[in-house]
Amino acid sequence: MKKRLLSIFVISILFHNTVFAAGEVKKVYLNEAINAALKNNIDLQAEKININIAKNDIKSANRLQNPSLDAFYFIGAAGNSEPKQLGVSENIEIAKRKARKNLAESNYKLVEKNLGYTTFDLKMDVREAYINLVAEKSILNTLEQQQELQEELLEIARNRVKAHKAPDIDAIQAEIALNQMITQVNTAKVNVKKALSDFNKVINDPKDITYDSMDKLFSEENNFEEMLTPPPDFEFPPFSEILQKAVEHRFDIQIAKQEIDVAEKNLTVVSRQRIPDIQLSGGYAYKNAQYADNGNFNNGAYAAASLVNIPLFYNYSPEIQNATLKLQQAELKYQSIQNKAVKDVSAAYDRFLTAADNLNHYESKIVTGSENLIETSKNSYEAGKSDITSLIVMKQSYKSIIIGYTQALAEYYNSWTNFLREVNDETFSLPEDL
Repeated sequence: MKKRLLSIFVISILFHNTVFAAGEVKKVYLNEAINAALKNNIDLQAEKININIAKNDIKSANRLQNPSLDAFYFIGAAGNSEPKQLGVSENIEIAKRKARKNLAESNYKLVEKNLGYTTFDLKMDVREAYINLVAEKSILNTLEQQQELQEELLEIARNRVKAHKAPDIDAIQAEIALNQMITQVNTAKVNVKKALSDFNKVINDPKDITYDSMDKLFSEENNFEEMLTPPPDFEFPPFSEILQKAVEHRFDIQIAKQEIDVAEKNLTVVSRQRIPDIQLSGGYAYKNAQYADNGNFNNGAYAAASLVNIPLFYNYSPEIQNATLKLQQAELKYQSIQNKAVKDVSAAYDRFLTAADNLNHYESKIVTGSENLIETSKNSYEAGKSDITSLIVMKQSYKSIIIGYTQALAEYYNSWTNFLREVNDETFSLPEDL
């Protein structure tokens, strides 16, 4: 069983290596990744087609009814007394065409807003996938550095055992700790490949290109500008001062408002089905001389008009009632989204402020000096002033601190992305003058 699981794991690694070795590998910054997704994402291209469909729906809604060609040719005795006729008839819609066109135009605006929401959501997905990829790379980099330190520690332990300055168990402990670290590094490598796959799945480029983040890790330099995020030492304003700005651009509120307009216009279209239409007919009629009373060939024009689709047996009440209910649904949905918007934005802002506090706490009180502490502990063990168990415990604590710091950075970036999701505004900026 263990051999089988190991084989599956190795095959998985080889599969990922094969997938990402093929084709061009293109390293991009976050803004470049967003532009690549906007240009190439297949799902977005499919969504854009809805715009053209909605445009065609407007043309269809504004159509005139097609005419009918009429011919009356009487056979038998009827042909002796009735004239023959050739003509055209046309149904004229009353108060329907304009209402139908207004509905189609309102639907077009709704499609535009939905496309805007889809585009915005794609940008946020790219941001999140990019951040997660860099975070996994940073964790892998930390673990690889720890593996190097553990290899140095094993070498120091073996030298001390060889010089009879430490018991054999020191080398055994150091070797076990190294093997454990190797498994963690292997897992981190798989996590990086998974994050890379997710990143490319979000971009969804049909071309044979593998997009990768720049190798600028969180631990190297906190470049918040490149991550399109305000720095954590910014003096963040209270929520009350950004509330109005935070909710005025939300796509879901705009979409819900537009859905009310669509429902209103749909109710108009359905209600006007009760208005009868007019059918106009006209053409040429003639009667041969042998059938005419005066013995002459008689001909001329004819015209007729009639009301059609009179709501006598069916007055469209169910359709009108349903259209009214849909309007009520749209109005309730709009109220609900407005009520939820403030709560969602408030929760997202609180999450962001908490992430900023945690990141500042890591930078000011946890990370500072921990690297020097590890170096000092290693030198202390090498000089025989401390035991290896204490050093291994110290190293594990340091690893947890650095990984925790990386995760705090990722959470800070992601919490800002989440806040932008809730305000639906990628260019949202916090006020500096309080």
